[in-house]
Amino acid sequence: MALRRNPDKRMKLSGHLREARKRLFRSAFAILAGTLAGWQLFDYVFAELQKPIIRVAQEANVNATVNFGSVVSAFDLHFQVAFFIGLFITSPIWLYQIWAFVAPAFKKKERRYTVAFALVSTPLFLGGAYFGWWLFPGFVRSLLGFTPVGSSNVINASEYVLFTVRVLLVFGLAFVLPAILVLLNAVGTLSGKSILKGWRPAVFLISLIGALATPVSDPISMFLLMIPLLVFYYLSAAIALANDKRRAIRAKSALTSEDLATNYKPEDIS
Repeated sequence: MALRRNPDKRMKLSGHLREARKRLFRSAFAILAGTLAGWQLFDYVFAELQKPIIRVAQEANVNATVNFGSVVSAFDLHFQVAFFIGLFITSPIWLYQIWAFVAPAFKKKERRYTVAFALVSTPLFLGGAYFGWWLFPGFVRSLLGFTPVGSSNVINASEYVLFTVRVLLVFGLAFVLPAILVLLNAVGTLSGKSILKGWRPAVFLISLIGALATPVSDPISMFLLMIPLLVFYYLSAAIALANDKRRAIRAKSALTSEDLATNYKPEDIS
């Protein structure tokens, strides 16, 4: 009876608010639990973050140390790193809660595209972040190289961690951009030919991302980021062209079937 009264399964504003509150509560609880786990993992993570500085300082014979500037700065950093770890390890949970809240507004086909985008973009983001971490010691080495001889480089711990997180996020998001192009093509917003024709502004944008993501003046680091981005860009263009071709064949087949059904006459059968 309720389905007959509401065939479109529409929800009232109060229902949306209750649903949003439920999703937010579950996400907050998951992030809180992840933050508690991140609190326990702080020593290991912070030791890994310090390794590039320690290694580069020893190799370049530079006096560089991570410093806490106030009494509460160590606690603040501990909490920030724990929260970041919790946000990262619980990302499948709160991302699913966001998806579960907005999914009823999508059609079945659109849901399939967004699920595919999530499955592809997650390893791309993680791969980009790992690639940034692989290049990170080179960034530290180049930046510490500006330290004058006979002086010490006292590094603020909070600024260093935020700098590291920013670099990893930029690298991760940069690797997700080609997946966004494929998603726009899948929903019919952008054609493969348009992606391919826009290679000049795409190369400029990739160069800009490479310059912003690599916080040093070393051009090799910038090119190391640009190469996979260019490969992903042309790969996304190829996938979009193949998708357009498959869509055109499907539309032509549907049109042919419709013509045959329209022109069919019973007397044609002998």
